[in-house]
Amino acid sequence: MKSYKLLIALLPFFVYPAFSQDTFSIVCADSSTREVGSAGASCVDLIAFGITDASFLGQIFPDTGAINTQASYLPSNQQNAAQRMRTSDSPKAMAEWVEANDVEGNSGIRQYGFVKFMGKSPQSAGFTGQTCIDYKNHVAGSVDGIAYSIQGNILLSQDILDGMESRFRNAKGTLACRMMEALQGAKSVGADTRCEPNGTSSLFAFIKVAKPTDKADKPYISLSAVTSNGERVEPIDELQRIFNQSYACGSVQVQEIKENITMYPNP
Repeated sequence: MKSYKLLIALLPFFVYPAFSQDTFSIVCADSSTREVGSAGASCVDLIAFGITDASFLGQIFPDTGAINTQASYLPSNQQNAAQRMRTSDSPKAMAEWVEANDVEGNSGIRQYGFVKFMGKSPQSAGFTGQTCIDYKNHVAGSVDGIAYSIQGNILLSQDILDGMESRFRNAKGTLACRMMEALQGAKSVGADTRCEPNGTSSLFAFIKVAKPTDKADKPYISLSAVTSNGERVEPIDELQRIFNQSYACGSVQVQEIKENITMYPNP
């Protein structure tokens, strides 16, 4: 029994380094369809750490909102943020709450994005701790009845966030199409500066979108692309390729995707 307790005590020190930082992401909510979504990418080698859920940092609440939890990620912080989503708190209030109630009392190293329907209209907010690794920032806004929050850390520059926001705001089509455009706006070598030697923006990318009638754990779109360090494969392009197989942006309607799909390129 003692050895079991020791294993549990030590486990966080082996698990959390894999989640230590997560780089650029977006959460959004569409007033016209009541869809909510989360997408992002990072230069963490999930394959090396045996992590199978590439979308771990994003949590979506159908017909309610979405949260992205990143930078020195802790599951308990994400769980606490999720509890606030179930209250009457606005995104701004949730951002203030997570800053004041970090489980380790160290909100300066965390980053979050929030969107939530407040009645018929969605609102958004972000939080970026002052001691997150540079470059770090977040931008929140709305376009065409869609609220969004875009956030990133360990970035090449503000240009990464600006590129995401510009592509998202100027995109046509559904929420999912706009989110893929946002990721494409961040696709540059070293967008996550740790991935510059790999010649890519990141090592994994994901997107998930829920309709208001979906179950929280079964969004109708859930896709990811995961690569290994040294493969020099751009995960955003791989995610786009998978996305395009089932979802044509424009007049063609989405084919519902009921299972998570993760792409592991050959080493």
